[in-house]
This record gives sequence, C-alpha cells and structure tokens, in this order.
Amino acid sequence: MDIGLVGLGKMGGNMRTRLRQAGHTVVGFDFDPALRDVDSLEALVEALPSPKVVWVMVPHGKPTHDTVSQLGELLSEGDVVVDGGNSKWTDDARHAAELGEKGIGFVDCGVSGGVWGLENGYALMCGGSNEDVAKVQPAFDSLKPTDGGFVHAGRKPGAGHFAKMVHNGIEYAMMQSYAEGWELLEAVDLVEDVPATFDSWRSGTVIRSWLLDLLTNALQDDEHLEALRGYADDSGEGRWTVEAAIDNAVPMNVIAASLFARFTSRQEDSPAMKAIAAMRNQFGGHAVHSGAKG
Repeated sequence: MDIGLVGLGKMGGNMRTRLRQAGHTVVGFDFDPALRDVDSLEALVEALPSPKVVWVMVPHGKPTHDTVSQLGELLSEGDVVVDGGNSKWTDDARHAAELGEKGIGFVDCGVSGGVWGLENGYALMCGGSNEDVAKVQPAFDSLKPTDGGFVHAGRKPGAGHFAKMVHNGIEYAMMQSYAEGWELLEAVDLVEDVPATFDSWRSGTVIRSWLLDLLTNALQDDEHLEALRGYADDSGEGRWTVEAAIDNAVPMNVIAASLFARFTSRQEDSPAMKAIAAMRNQFGGHAVHSGAKG
C-alpha cells in the first residue's frame, strides 16, 4: 500500500523502514530536512493515491492537534488519518469529529515497541470504525510482530489510545517492582552478584519478562548503575491512567504508587529510580540524567 508518515523521529523513522522492508511505499515528512522525503504536508498528500492514508507520529497535544487540522484541510472524503502518537484518549473524539465533518476517517492507534520495534515489530492497539481500520490493515499487518501484537480495541474513537494508556500504567508498576527489588538486593550485604541474580530470573520463573531482560542488560553494562541519576520522567500516560481510575472508581493502588514514586525521584536521588531510568533508556531510548543531583 501507499502511506504517508508524519514525524520521523525514533519511532516514526523505524516504522518507515519496517514498512518499506515489507514492500509498502512510504512518503515521509518531518521538520528535519535530513529525515524527510518531501518538503511539506502538501507535497506528502499530493504524492499519495486515493484513498489516502496518513499516519501521524508527532508529540501529543498541540503538535498533534495542529497536524490533524492541517491534514483536514488537505485530504478528501474517504481518506484516513491515523494518530499513532501517545495522545490522550479524550483528544480522539475531537479529532474524529473534526475530520468526520469532511468525510475523512480517523483511527487512533497506541504503538508500543520503542527502539526495538524495527526488529521485533510493534504492538498495536487501534480504535475506529471497521471501514477505516480496514484501509490501514496492510500497514498494521506489516508493523506488528509475526505472531499477535495487534488488536482492534473498539470502534469508538479513543479505544486504541485508552488501551495503550492502561498498558503504560501497567508498565509503570512492573518497572517499579523490579526497581525496588534491585534496590533491596543492593542494600543488603548478602547477595554477592546482583546482576547474575536478575539474569537467573529470566528463565523458568513467573516474573520473567522483556522488562527484566532489559534491566539485566543495563546491570551488565553498569553493575551499580553509578552512571545514572535516580530521576525518572513520566510521559503522561501514567497520570492519565490514574485519572481514569479515579473517574471510574476503579482501585489502582499499585499503578498510582508507581507514578508517585517517579515524583519522589525529583526530590531525592533514589536508587530505585536509577533502575527505572535504565529500563526506560533500554526499551525506548528515553533520555537519562547522568551524574549526581545538584
């Protein structure tokens, strides 16, 4: 299929490569001239055959709002816009309504896979009508892993981003558990090889996971994570998950605590937060803060 891709950063750039490797024609636009294939959104739209599919991978909030609005002026009835960024699910109804007035379809898609998605495939959680999702399905099939990794989460706008939001809330809690376990092992003068202990858990145990693999990789590179400062950012979805839990009276003790732990990391140099920072850097290439807090 032919597809336009707006935003060619760490995720978008690798997605373009994976799609091209699968035989799709991708026209990419980015504000960085070194990354883009065309010089403008107008040129991107003109290069695509109809019905046109344009996938947006830009930061959530105003950048996404502005991009969707511009595409609404450039696309035509029967075309589809996919928001694959980390938008808040409540924004999707706005975008779907804005585009729907012009007969343009809208699909929201939560994307997980980080910097490893190019090689391993991306987990995709999408929301939108059956008709609109079908127009994008060839791209979904090429981006996802060989087995599984794709769900049409719901037909209402926001279903995909809501599913991805909850996914990230769970991710917060899992990372916090590993990090706190690492801190305790480091604090007690009993276990002599903490990295090897974590490595041993990767096979045959009930807590094995990709996050455990990534933390083990980080510990092998820096046994005590001395190069990192115990500071971990939050990207927004953890907050939105807790807000949704409050709105729906759903108890979410562990995920809420893991979010608040990240806030704690901004007040003191937390050893557990070094592990959180290490895992975020491993799976998503997220920036880390090095050196002592000062």
